[in-house]
This record gives sequence, C-alpha cells and structure tokens, in this order.
Amino acid sequence: MVSAILVGLGFFAGLLGALTGIGGGVLLSPILALYFGIPIRQAVGTSLVAVITTSAASSSVHLQRHTTDIRLGMTLELATSLGAAVTAYLAGYFNRVALEGLFAAFLLYSVVTIVRRREKIKEENELAVQTDGETVIPEYEPQRYPLGLGASLVAGGLSGLLGIGGGPIKVPVMYLFMNVPLMVATATSNFMIGVTAAASAIVYYRRGDILVEVAAPLAVGVFLGSLLGARMAPRIHAKYVVYLLVAIMLYLATHLIVHLLRTGMA
Repeated sequence: MVSAILVGLGFFAGLLGALTGIGGGVLLSPILALYFGIPIRQAVGTSLVAVITTSAASSSVHLQRHTTDIRLGMTLELATSLGAAVTAYLAGYFNRVALEGLFAAFLLYSVVTIVRRREKIKEENELAVQTDGETVIPEYEPQRYPLGLGASLVAGGLSGLLGIGGGPIKVPVMYLFMNVPLMVATATSNFMIGVTAAASAIVYYRRGDILVEVAAPLAVGVFLGSLLGARMAPRIHAKYVVYLLVAIMLYLATHLIVHLLRTGMA
C-alpha cells in the first residue's frame, strides 16, 4: 500500500516537475519529511533520485524537439556540479531544524519567483507555435555568462542541501538575465538537473542517506509522470500548472514553519 502511494506521489511530482522545469525534489523532500516521518537528510537524499529520474525522462522528449541548448547547459553545469558536491558534504553538519528552516525559506522564494514569472510564461506560451510537429524557437544568443555561472553555483549549493535540481534558480536566471527563451530555459534546466542531483546523490548514498525502499517506487512514478509532463507541456495552459504548484508550495512551507515553531516551543 505504501509503495502504491509513493508511486502516485512520484507521478504527481514528476508531472509538475517536467511541466515547470524545476524537477520534483522541491515537492518530494518536504512531503517525505512531513508525512512519511523520514528524517530531513534522508528525505533530501531520497528525493535526489527522483530529480535524476525527472531529468532523464523529460530530457529525452526535449532533445527530440531540439529545445535544449546543450552547449549552454554543459557550461553552466560545471559550476552547478561543483556547488552540489561541496554542499552535499556540508549537509551532514546541518541539524534538522536548520535544514527545515532553509527549505521553508526556499519554498517561499520559489513561490515569489513563479508568481512574478506567470505573465511572462503566458505570453511566451502564446508565441510558441507548432509547425509540422516542430517547435519554433526565436533566434537568441546567451548573454552574461559570468552571472549565469555564479547563479548556477548557488543553485548547485541549494541542490546539495535541499535535494532539488536548482531549476527554480537557473530557469529565471537564464530567462531573465541571459536572454534565453523560456521554453529553451525550461528544457535546458531539465537537462541539467539530473547531473546536478547525481553530483550530490553520490555523497548522500555513501553516507547512507538514500532509502532505496522509498526511492525505488518514487522513481517509477516520477519517470512516468515526467514523460507525460514533457509531452503535455506544449499543449497545456501554463497558468493552471502555476496556480497548482504555488498552492502546494505555500501549503508545504506553512506546514514546515508550523512544525518548526512547535519544535521550538517544545
């Protein structure tokens, strides 16, 4: 019964992660910690497996559509992997309260970022048209590489600490500051998050913080959900996905904050 619930949870997280380009870890880590009673470090390590699966499933679809900027992704990934590997080692020195507080702050930051981008997402989705099954992408030239590398280093650091792929940072940076179309930024982020998560997942696995019995059913659900989400992305109205994702993040952030307050009063 628990395995079936985990498969369903992974499917939902993978679907939303592929549609929004931020991976499923931002949802799975707090859910595993709050509702399954898994210690936060093990929840983070286990969710990294789901992030890797999201990247593998969604990237296969985006690469077929030629919406992934492989050169940009590999360049930014150098900084992201470094940040992920370093902070994965440091995570062992953070206590549970500090990690939960950091995660709550990150969820609130993600909500603000997504809400601020919702109109831009809607406008660009309307401009993205299909011609003979091919996605039409306007010509562009990535700019401000130093800024992108710095942001990727921070994104990798958060990935190692929180079990996410860094997409909520990398997608806005590529789109807002590096002159990359949102569709390309999302696809490229999905391509990168797997490598980012793998860099820190190795450290968590060696430390015993990845629960295989939880990660396995999650990975099955995430793979199916991510594959479906990547194929649905060009056809679905992004605003509905944004509203749902924001509601879930606010709900999880509120529960984490309440849990921290109760812990502090105890």
